[in-house]
Amino acid sequence: MNEQKDMQLLFRALKFASIKHTKQRRKGSSDIPYINHPIEVATILSTVGSVQDASTLAAAILHDTVEDTDTTPEEIENEFGSDIRKIVMECTDDKTLGKQDRKRAQIETAPHKSGQAKLVKMADKISNVSAMASLPPSDWSLDRRGEYLDWTEKVVHGLRGHCNALDELYDESLNKARERLKADRGQ
Repeated sequence: MNEQKDMQLLFRALKFASIKHTKQRRKGSSDIPYINHPIEVATILSTVGSVQDASTLAAAILHDTVEDTDTTPEEIENEFGSDIRKIVMECTDDKTLGKQDRKRAQIETAPHKSGQAKLVKMADKISNVSAMASLPPSDWSLDRRGEYLDWTEKVVHGLRGHCNALDELYDESLNKARERLKADRGQ
């Protein structure tokens, strides 16, 4: 693709995701619009991971639309093509499974994802772990936050080695989140 088409794709993905996530808010104490999360995931990929592939960045913007909105995989394919659909679907939890089964599936499937999906999942985990350090969900217990951080570490184990800069940022983000958790526990 040329640069103009890449930019058009990214702006189409931003518009699509912003419409789909309009009424959603991030978990946390400050009622942040949900769209900030997919934008952050794409930004992490672009700035830290040096990802320039427009399909990967568009998939990052769209990564939660099927899982968290009424968007269908077919809709993603019709709007953005089969390559982006494949990446998005690799990053989408199977909502027919219970919560624990979905969490286990993320751990088990992480090493087998495509390179593009690994990048998106890694940036997603970085964004989520960073939120645990800065604005953790107010309705989550300290134990739940700790369990979440431990679980992300297991998922990320299967994603590592694809981009050293993202691996390092995840480690830094995890350390900050654990320090915040420790401080919140009064330790």
